[in-house]
Amino acid sequence: MSTSFKALSLSHKTAPVEVREQISLDDQAIHRLLIKLKEVFVVTDALVLSTCNRTEVYYSHELDLSHEILRLVVLESGGNLDKECDAFFEFLVEESVAVTHLFRVAMGLEAQVIGDIQIINQVKRAYQTSADLDLAGPFLHRLLHTIFFTNKRVVQETAFRDGAASLSYATLELIESLTQNIFEPRILILGLGEIGEDVAKNMVHLPHAKVQITNRTSSKAEQIGIPLGFEIIPFEECFAAIEAADVIVSSIRMPEIFITKERVGCSPIPGFKLFVDLSVPRSIETSLEEIPGVVLYNVDNIRSKVTAALQLRLEAIPQVETILEESISEFQGWSKEMLVSPTIQKLKQALEQIRQEELSRHVKQVDQQHVELIEKITKNMMQKILKIPVVQLKAACQRNEASEMIALLHDLFDLENQNKEK
Repeated sequence: MSTSFKALSLSHKTAPVEVREQISLDDQAIHRLLIKLKEVFVVTDALVLSTCNRTEVYYSHELDLSHEILRLVVLESGGNLDKECDAFFEFLVEESVAVTHLFRVAMGLEAQVIGDIQIINQVKRAYQTSADLDLAGPFLHRLLHTIFFTNKRVVQETAFRDGAASLSYATLELIESLTQNIFEPRILILGLGEIGEDVAKNMVHLPHAKVQITNRTSSKAEQIGIPLGFEIIPFEECFAAIEAADVIVSSIRMPEIFITKERVGCSPIPGFKLFVDLSVPRSIETSLEEIPGVVLYNVDNIRSKVTAALQLRLEAIPQVETILEESISEFQGWSKEMLVSPTIQKLKQALEQIRQEELSRHVKQVDQQHVELIEKITKNMMQKILKIPVVQLKAACQRNEASEMIALLHDLFDLENQNKEK
């Protein structure tokens, strides 16, 4: 039986966040899952990708293990989903489909934010985990390195990764650019709705910043902030925290303005203070900009940058698709040749065995000088004899007709028995 590459995928396209968060896998759960794939199912190639938007398992096996692996994923995630969770997964059992899907995911074509620049690093970390556990064989190794090379081409040859195409990441880029000359900038995130939570999670990309978060529901602030190592500020102390911070990101939802010029202006601002208002309706009074040292951005300022970046990315998609087609075609050509590689090796071994047997039968009758000449002649003959079937096998691969020729060569040269005899 031939081994083929398969995948099972749960993503923002197939499942709501309530389901995705139940199926999410942390590093320890991924490690346990990979070990089970290796020890229980004897899988040689495996990759587990788990992000806020997707949980996917890629594996090589002659059997379709999708439902067995799904049960393991649910078990390791600690999710409480019943058998109905199958409906949220895609099962990609054709090798070409699974390979293409991984290419598209890694490039950011399947991301919630098109062209997501974080996904390729998440794929790299997943690959490193597989390699550390000896679960990256020749197939997965070649596939991932082809993907990394393709990503480099996409970055260098297209505008697909230019600019920030999500509100939260655009906010991060804005903060990073305006605080680059501040040592350990103090950042306060006020409000942890969907946008505020996304901004908080993106703050891990500013490792030198001192991040504080506050929310009217303190339990949510603790749930988000503690795993990220952020300081939790009681909501009633938020104005003292605003006074001390260099950057204030507000996504709090209130019917009236929460941060006013009067409230902020009563305290001196020694240098620079950035306010970013992501609330709708707005939570920061626009007249704040009249205070010396204050810089104010609102959701419209940032969204205009996001829209421009997203438009550039959308326009670059045809170029990205062309690059992907080239890379996938090159990889599939290699993969097809890998299919016939064991047969070529067996044929070489079988013919070499015949050559050695015949030499051992006759070399005792000739002197050493002639032995070396005979050795050279017979090796050259072997290479010429092998050339035609090897070329034909590789050509059959490209026509998807390799299986018939492999079977013919095995029967013609009795390769299975030759291998057993050795």
